[in-house]
Amino acid sequence: MSLAHAILAALLECSHSGYDLAKRFNGSIGFFWHASHQQIYRELSRLESSGHLSCELIEQDSRPNKKVYSITESGRLALGQWISRPAKSSPVKDELLIKVFAGHLISKDRLIDEIRRHYRQHRLNLEEYQTAVLHYSEDLQQLSTVQKCQYAALRAGIHHETARLTWCEDVIRLLMAES
Repeated sequence: MSLAHAILAALLECSHSGYDLAKRFNGSIGFFWHASHQQIYRELSRLESSGHLSCELIEQDSRPNKKVYSITESGRLALGQWISRPAKSSPVKDELLIKVFAGHLISKDRLIDEIRRHYRQHRLNLEEYQTAVLHYSEDLQQLSTVQKCQYAALRAGIHHETARLTWCEDVIRLLMAES
């Protein structure tokens, strides 16, 4: 997956300025794909140049002019083609797993503290997913296809965070049981 696909997906619902899009990456899209403001602005420019986005310049009196981006038919087509291709399984790149793998080099207490820190972050992430999923109807059959797809992605996040919490608990118990 590329940042371009994440941006196109984020613009499906409505048009956004670069600033508003960056805020979405700190929220809903950010659950699944991280990007800096600089990366987002650079990619917006590329997507506009390729014809996948259109841009409307909004003049503002007291602030710099604002560019509002919308996905074009070309962008929808490109995103649809990408979605239609088989997804690659993402390799695990997890700094904490490397630290645990070589954790015997530091004190057990320091390693447990690091795992507890991650546990707290995963707990916060889980709460965010659980809050976001509340915006969907309890009757899943009443959801539109768009809502069902978004709901499914949020549920994957809930499962991921729950699994990470369980793993952290297991590792802490394992390390504390050492003699």
